[in-house]
Amino acid sequence: MGLYIQGLTMGLAYIAPIGMQNLFVINSALTRTRRNALITALIVIFFDMALSLSCFFGIGALMQSQPWLENIVLGLGGLVVIRIGLGLALPSRKDEPSQSASANTAATPANATAQQHSAQHLGAQGLLNTICTACAVTWFNPQAIIDGTLMLGAFAATLNAQQTTPFITGVETASVLWFFGVTLIVNAFAHRFSPRIIDVLNRVCGGIITLYGIKLLVDFALAML
Repeated sequence: MGLYIQGLTMGLAYIAPIGMQNLFVINSALTRTRRNALITALIVIFFDMALSLSCFFGIGALMQSQPWLENIVLGLGGLVVIRIGLGLALPSRKDEPSQSASANTAATPANATAQQHSAQHLGAQGLLNTICTACAVTWFNPQAIIDGTLMLGAFAATLNAQQTTPFITGVETASVLWFFGVTLIVNAFAHRFSPRIIDVLNRVCGGIITLYGIKLLVDFALAML
C-alpha cells in the first residue's frame, strides 16, 4: 500500500504541470456535455497512461540518445499544437450563423430536444478529432517526455520486480482521478458561465496552447542551428 500511495502522489505531481493536457480537458469540460467531456477525459487518460508507462520504462533516454528523433517531435509537434491552439482561439466564422440560427430556434421543445440529442454525440469526425488532439497535446512535447522519464524513471531504477506493479498502478490511478476529477468539477460549474465568458475562456486556452506550439518550434529552430 505504501508503494501504491507513493505512486499515486508521484503521478499527481507528474500530471499537474502538463499544461496542454489540462487546458484541453478544461476546455472540453466547459464547452461540451458531461458525457462528451468524460469521453474526452477518457481518451486523454489513455494517452497519458501510455506516456507515463513509456517514461517509467525509459523512452526519454531513447529520445535523448537520438537527437534527430527529438527534433522530429519538436518540429512536427510545434506545427500540430499551433494548429490546435489557433483552432480554439480563432474559431471558424462560418459556424457563427448556424449558432445564431440555433439560438433563435431553440425555443421550441422539438428543436431543443434535437439539439440536445446532437450535443450528446460526438460523431465519427468529432471523435477522430478528439483522439488526434489528445494524442498531440500528450505526446508532441519532448521536454515533458524527458522530464517524465527523469521523474518516473528514477523511481523505476530503485524498485525491484515485485515493487514495480503497485507503484506504477498508483501512477496510473492518479491519471484517472485527476482528469475525471477536473472534468466533473469544471463541467459542474460550466452552466454558471455565460456563452460570452466561455468563448473568452476558449480563446484564452487556445492562445496558451498556441504559445506552447511556438515554444516547441523555437526549440526546434535552436536545435537545428
